[in-house]
Amino acid sequence: MMDTIYSILGAILPLEAYQYSFMKNAFLAILLLTPLLGLLGTMAVNHQMAFFSDALGHSALTGIGLGIILGLRNDLVAMLVFGIIWAILICVIKQSGSASTDTVISVFSSTSVAAGLLILARGGKFAKYSSLLIGDVLAVTPSDLLWLLLALIGTLILWALLYNSLLLTSVDSFLARSRGIKTRLVECAFVVMVAVAVMLSIRWVGVMLINALLILPAAAGRNLARSSRQHAVWSVVLALFSGLLGLTLSYYLDTSAGASIVLVSALCYAVSLAVRGIRK
Repeated sequence: MMDTIYSILGAILPLEAYQYSFMKNAFLAILLLTPLLGLLGTMAVNHQMAFFSDALGHSALTGIGLGIILGLRNDLVAMLVFGIIWAILICVIKQSGSASTDTVISVFSSTSVAAGLLILARGGKFAKYSSLLIGDVLAVTPSDLLWLLLALIGTLILWALLYNSLLLTSVDSFLARSRGIKTRLVECAFVVMVAVAVMLSIRWVGVMLINALLILPAAAGRNLARSSRQHAVWSVVLALFSGLLGLTLSYYLDTSAGASIVLVSALCYAVSLAVRGIRK
């Protein structure tokens, strides 16, 4: 199956970079990962939760640390379980109104990174996990691609079911509740989707870059869009463009793929600001 896909990619991608299996895996990962983060990023921007993924990214360190303590051999399972629990806790405390959203996210972000470092740095072993900070999309394997495909399909299904509810909740939660929408449940479902997407992609994007890759395409798309649906389309298109161009440039310039992708996304955001200014 993978040999057939590799053959097709080799035929449609004549560039030297994509003649290698690891680059083809990275290309497929970008095709699956960027639309996933692009869609979720639109609602993160609308809900004013731009740094939410940052807190979840930091919690990956704690998840791995707790997994080690509990004897879990699969780091991904540990990250997913802890990330989902962490996301729901953030959502519940945010909904309680005891503190502003940015304060709650900041508290959880700093707590998770400190706890993760405390556990993983014991005995000077943190170097083993330092790759999580910057990620490596070139390390994607065919089994990883299957997880990303399942995550993308699941997100698209939930997105279709919850889109209107999420959008109305982000605009006016009181109006959403008056229409019979269970806003608390909808918000919790959204943060769980983000948690799953972040934990699945953190090994390839990195803790330091995951927030930028989730937010920048969505922020740029918002500058270009004239409606909520256009916002989603622009976000996905820009995320794909940034991912593919950044990956290609990283090969020829011999730089970090994650950093290259984020810088292309930042350039797209700068261009979108200029276009928005011209329109006005």
